[in-house]
Amino acid sequence: MDGPGVDALMRDYDGDVPGASLHIGSGPVALSGWTNVDLVPYEGVHVVCDVRHGLPFKSVDLIFAEHFIEHLTLAGGLRFLRECRRTLAADGTLRLSTPNLDWVWLTHYKPPAEMSLEEELYGCLEMNRAFHGWGHQFLYNRRTLTSALRSAGFGLVIELAYGESENAALQNLERHERHRDLPDAPSVLVLEASGYGNDDTEFERIAEPYIRDAAVT
Repeated sequence: MDGPGVDALMRDYDGDVPGASLHIGSGPVALSGWTNVDLVPYEGVHVVCDVRHGLPFKSVDLIFAEHFIEHLTLAGGLRFLRECRRTLAADGTLRLSTPNLDWVWLTHYKPPAEMSLEEELYGCLEMNRAFHGWGHQFLYNRRTLTSALRSAGFGLVIELAYGESENAALQNLERHERHRDLPDAPSVLVLEASGYGNDDTEFERIAEPYIRDAAVT
């Protein structure tokens, strides 16, 4: 995608930010004590920025993005995760909350032989709405998002429950609605990533044909 690189963004950005915690894609739901970042200048947004072109920050402690990464293409999501790893301090943490593809599949669809005619109709419509409604571009399950985070250079990736974290600063942040969780598939996937790992190029190799064939850039 064309646009200014992060170096240009860093040069253009000369404002102060209240603290070292970034809330990316905050929308109208600003978090107190966080630097709220969004493409639209909603009330409470401190930095108006298209983060698809880079993050104009460095050495921050925390990054939180709720129901955001699914609005990026897969290629765009991978770039965003790399930027998060670059932007975070060595001991910083990224927390992502996003709709869980496993939950969508299990609640929206059944094997064809088990569906009534009505379920065939609504199942098809609801699955497509989950993927393409509300500006969604790509839905993740736990394995895929974990692999993407490791590909971005994160070393430790853990799954957590909605609102829960071992880090007090990352507890009870989620504001988006959630639905009834299934035993093995929460409706909202919550992962925290930290540390450094060996960049996992295997995931990008596997994803490359999808990115190419879907014309996703």
